[in-house]
Amino acid sequence: MGLERPFLHEGMMMALIDDLLPCFTFTERHALRIHATGATIMDCVSRYHAQDDPLIRLAISLREGPARLLGLSQRKILDLDDFTPLGRVGDREMVMGLAGAFWRMDYGLVNIASVADFLACRHRNVCRLVMGFTVGPAATGQSLLVTETRVSCPTPALRRRFAPYWYMIRPVSGLIRKRMLARIRQRAEAMNRTGQDAADSAAGHVIF
Repeated sequence: MGLERPFLHEGMMMALIDDLLPCFTFTERHALRIHATGATIMDCVSRYHAQDDPLIRLAISLREGPARLLGLSQRKILDLDDFTPLGRVGDREMVMGLAGAFWRMDYGLVNIASVADFLACRHRNVCRLVMGFTVGPAATGQSLLVTETRVSCPTPALRRRFAPYWYMIRPVSGLIRKRMLARIRQRAEAMNRTGQDAADSAAGHVIF
């Protein structure tokens, strides 16, 4: 709890996420090596939809089921496009965010229209959450995609309220993120192979 130092992994520093939420109460991070360029990987991250994965769609639907049964939510399942884009550093880093009372059946989301809104959000009854993606070189010569989620609870009372929910969902949250990274890798490597095949084909048809 109360972590403030930047996350270093194989020479990478998640500088943007540190600027946006340097102090946080809970964190979760996962990483995966991918045979693709940073541009391709970030393109796949930006196009990712949780609803494309049947298992993730089921897990989120079960989480949101009670709210729907009680008529508290009519929205589609929570997905990455519900997050507010908070910033991007080329093909190296991307961060998005949410604010809400996440333990509530309907997530208690607060409208965040911009990075300025996110930084200015200081409601004592809601948490702020960022999800960051960073791509850098791995020791194996591949690219390393890292995702980190941080949650900031501004008061001790809010930390006590959020903690049981965090630890309850943590196993499923971890599974969702691992499957998300695997899906991104699958798509990025497929795009990388397609691009290489096209390059090889073009090279094979050069007319002198």
